Amino acid sequence: QGRLVESGGGLVQAGESLTLSCAASIRLFSTYAVAWFRQAPTKGREFVAGINRGAGSTHYADSLKDRFTISRDNTNNTIDLHINSLKPEDSAIYYCAVGGVVTSTPQRYTFWGRGTQVTVFS
Repeated sequence: QGRLVESGGGLVQAGESLTLSCAASIRLFSTYAVAWFRQAPTKGREFVAGINRGAGSTHYADSLKDRFTISRDNTNNTIDLHINSLKPEDSAIYYCAVGGVVTSTPQRYTFWGRGTQVTVFS
């Protein structure tokens, strides 16, 4: 059993920065890969970034890697996503997920949070 709770979303102006956090209640958290996805209205769930187990390798969606930074804290069981220079097209529900390895395929992840809404206005 596991539980993920996202926080940090909100209404922000284009050009600003934002940090999303995900608190994980998962046994042996450090042995899992973690990731952030996002989903805009009428679109599928999109991979944003992920980190493999331990202090493993990080992976980003090619179109987002310049502005997004993912990090994990295995002591406090948290996953952060820092977003710079927000754009209106970044508006979406952002979800954290935990699974075996980092992949862009949502179905490969075992645990999901309920998401946090980010809305960017210009």
